[in-house]
Amino acid sequence: MKNPHDIILRPVLTEASYDGIANKDYTFEVAVKANKTEIKQAVESIFGVKVERVNTARQIGKVKRMGLHSGRRAEVKKAYVKLTESSKPIEFFEGMAE
Repeated sequence: MKNPHDIILRPVLTEASYDGIANKDYTFEVAVKANKTEIKQAVESIFGVKVERVNTARQIGKVKRMGLHSGRRAEVKKAYVKLTESSKPIEFFEGMAE
């Protein structure tokens, strides 16, 4: 198995993600090549919680130009993680939902 910290890159902290914390819904930015099973195992091993389901969304990088030169922004993959009812909440997010 890959290192869990290589799969879970950072939490996504937005207004919409704050609203889900009370319902044990968390949002993470994950590696683009990671699948749902790897994401579930990584969250369970890092935070010590039980995951009910994982939904993912992938955002392709936009093409940006400056004069004749063009480039592409980085791709981003987000994972929306729902914990089980019996699971404890993730301590990192404690106090952010208020």
